[in-house]
Amino acid sequence: MTDTDIATCRYRTLFISDVHLGSKAAKTDFLLDFLRVHDADTIILVGDIVDGWRLKRSWYWPQPCNDVVQKLLRKARKGTRIIYIPGNHDEFARDFPGIHFGGIEVANRHIHEAGDGRKYLVLHGDEFDVVVRNARVLAYLGDWAYDTAIAINVVLSAVRRRLGLPYWSFSAWAKLQVKHAVNFIGEFQKVVAEEARRTGVDGVICGHIHHAVIDQMDDIRYINTGDWVESCTAIAEHEDGTMELITWRQMVGLPAPQAKLALASITDVLREREAA
Repeated sequence: MTDTDIATCRYRTLFISDVHLGSKAAKTDFLLDFLRVHDADTIILVGDIVDGWRLKRSWYWPQPCNDVVQKLLRKARKGTRIIYIPGNHDEFARDFPGIHFGGIEVANRHIHEAGDGRKYLVLHGDEFDVVVRNARVLAYLGDWAYDTAIAINVVLSAVRRRLGLPYWSFSAWAKLQVKHAVNFIGEFQKVVAEEARRTGVDGVICGHIHHAVIDQMDDIRYINTGDWVESCTAIAEHEDGTMELITWRQMVGLPAPQAKLALASITDVLREREAA
C-alpha cells in the first residue's frame, strides 16, 4: 500500500513537537502512520524533532528516522509549507534562521495567524525552563533519568500486555509526580503565557515539557503539542481556527471513520513488514 492509496484528513495547520529522532524511545512508526492519514496546508515542527543530545552520546539512526524525514520532505515538495522551530535537543539548527532545507523553513519562533484571526506565538519553550537555561548539567542528568524511566516502561508495558491490562506509562507518571511536586508545569505555563502577553498575541503554542493541553489562561490561550515519545499527540487547526488536540495512541477517542482508517493503515503497514 502506498501513501496515495490512503485517504487523508486535511487541516489548515498541524503542530508537532518532541519527536526525538535518534532516540530509541521515539515512536517513528506511530508518527509515520499519523502523517499518512493527516495532512495540512502548513505543518509547524515545534522543536526537538531530532535528538542531538542522544546522538552525541551514541549514534542511533535506524531507517524509520529516515522515513520520517523523507515523509516530511515529500509533503514539502507537494506544496505543504513546513516551518521548523528548533528546540534545546536540536539547538544546532538555531544557527540557520531563515534558511530553507529541502523546502523546510527554519525559524527560532513564529507568529501564526489562525483561521479565526487569532495570533499565536509559536516557540519550543525551553528558554523558559530554568533547569535547561541555568543548569545544563542537571538538564543532561534529567535526560539520562528519563531514558532510564523509558527503559523501565518498556518492561512494564510488556508485563501489562501479558496480563491483559491497558497501556500505562511509568515514565510519564514518574515525570508528572516530580514536576507536580515542584509545580513545574504550572509555572512553565505561566511564564510562557506571559511571554505571549508581552508579544501582544492571543495565544501561545509550544512543546518541550511533553504535556499536551489546550487551556485558557486569562486572556491568553495556552496550547502545548505534547510529544511523540509517549503520548503521541499533535495539535490540529481546522479551517475556522478551531484547535483540536489529537492523541494518536488513543484511537478509541477518534471519530469512528477516522479511527477505522487509522487502524487499517497500521494493519497494512504491519502486514507489509511481515511479508518483507
